[in-house]
Amino acid sequence: MTLATGPGSRPASRQARDALSDRLAAIRVLALDVDGVLTDGSIIYSDSGEEIKAFNVKDGLGMRLVLEAGIPVCLITGRRSKALRHRCDNLGIRYVYDGVSDKRAALERACRETGHPPEAIAFVGDDLPDLALKGVVGLFIAVADAAEALRDEADWVTSAKGGRGAVRETCEALLKAKGLWRKNPWGSP
Repeated sequence: MTLATGPGSRPASRQARDALSDRLAAIRVLALDVDGVLTDGSIIYSDSGEEIKAFNVKDGLGMRLVLEAGIPVCLITGRRSKALRHRCDNLGIRYVYDGVSDKRAALERACRETGHPPEAIAFVGDDLPDLALKGVVGLFIAVADAAEALRDEADWVTSAKGGRGAVRETCEALLKAKGLWRKNPWGSP
């Protein structure tokens, strides 16, 4: 795991990796933006106007493993989508804050509903509206293809892009930092 990744970047020092691992170990809730994080940012409309989203199955398994480890997953997004609701029902995600214009207010609600303070939450985002949570959450994460302003402010930048494994990378790092990765049903190293 590296603190900052991308073309031409170098891996973080061992000390920086250990510090990130310590911060991940303290996390009690995983919060995610949707478009550009759980998806590649594309929005497809059918001829009838129905919105279609493509979700990454590996990201989905990562979220399931986090949920099964007893760590709540929250989605905080500015858009509403039936496709998102179906995906959340499929994965068992209870905390969905969609159609929000104030991400801080949604985070406060998530804190009340999960019973955890903001500093116990890791948030993964990709674009400018997500900056509202920088300095509020315990760990602010940007996907590899996030807006430059977000990557510049992030505590960690994933090596994978949004909708292309960034959430899975985050889930694995979180579970490994907590010593829970080997406890998944397949016993992966």
